[in-house]
Amino acid sequence: MIKIKDLIFLYQKKNDEGQVVHETKAVDGVSMEVHQGEFIAILGHNGSGKSTLAKHINGILYPSDGDVFVKNMNTKEEANIWSIRQSAGMVFQNPDNQIIGTIVEEDVAFGPENLGIPTEEIWKRVDAALKAVRMEAFREKSPNRLSGGQKQRVAIAGVLAMEPDCIILDEPTAMLDPKGRRGVIEAVKSLNKEKGITILLITHYMDEVIDADRIFVMDKGKVAMNDKPEEIFKRVDELKALGLEVPFATELAWQLRKEGVDLPDTILRREELVKALCQLN
Repeated sequence: MIKIKDLIFLYQKKNDEGQVVHETKAVDGVSMEVHQGEFIAILGHNGSGKSTLAKHINGILYPSDGDVFVKNMNTKEEANIWSIRQSAGMVFQNPDNQIIGTIVEEDVAFGPENLGIPTEEIWKRVDAALKAVRMEAFREKSPNRLSGGQKQRVAIAGVLAMEPDCIILDEPTAMLDPKGRRGVIEAVKSLNKEKGITILLITHYMDEVIDADRIFVMDKGKVAMNDKPEEIFKRVDELKALGLEVPFATELAWQLRKEGVDLPDTILRREELVKALCQLN
């Protein structure tokens, strides 16, 4: 689905004459492959390069060096960009930046309408997209009357209505309360499991990535770790050194092990921790 090879991206600061006076290497030699139907999480502290990386997959940014392929289409080739953006939709942190319709169903219809989809097909897609994110009851509501979590689900529905193979979510729950976060993440997981849509989730909430197929941890523009969640979260000390936390149950089990309690180092969920504690002699 996605292949990134030796990607480098430089942010350049120019003076009034257009001369480059400073360069920052935001992405530094990143390579990765994502297969159709995978749920991939990308973690990293602020400034680690994770959002810059995501914007390359949708063709918002172009490589300074290296290549990004989406379904074998190189993002460097301008003729590919329209098809790439149909294949890889993007959901941003603030849903207000994506919602433009006066009522929910109009907003969800906007994307497929711009693709030239016939009207009858558009409304079928709107129905399916709103149902997928559990927002069909709000289709005639004004987005201004929705909660943050509901708005974000509408933003996801708008991308979903364009029927992409992949959805990239750039910290979609950062501005939401815990209830809103749960609703959005449940919708994302459902799209992945039930519809086979490839998911790339960028987040700093560790509990959101427990069910990912793989996690990439970024630091200073590079991939510092790449493995399954249970393997990544074994490395508590390394993650903390990178300025990252771990899931609550993992943290508690780690603290208990330091006190001599015999617990496995693969605990990610509270139920797993409770079960392990109950099995102690």
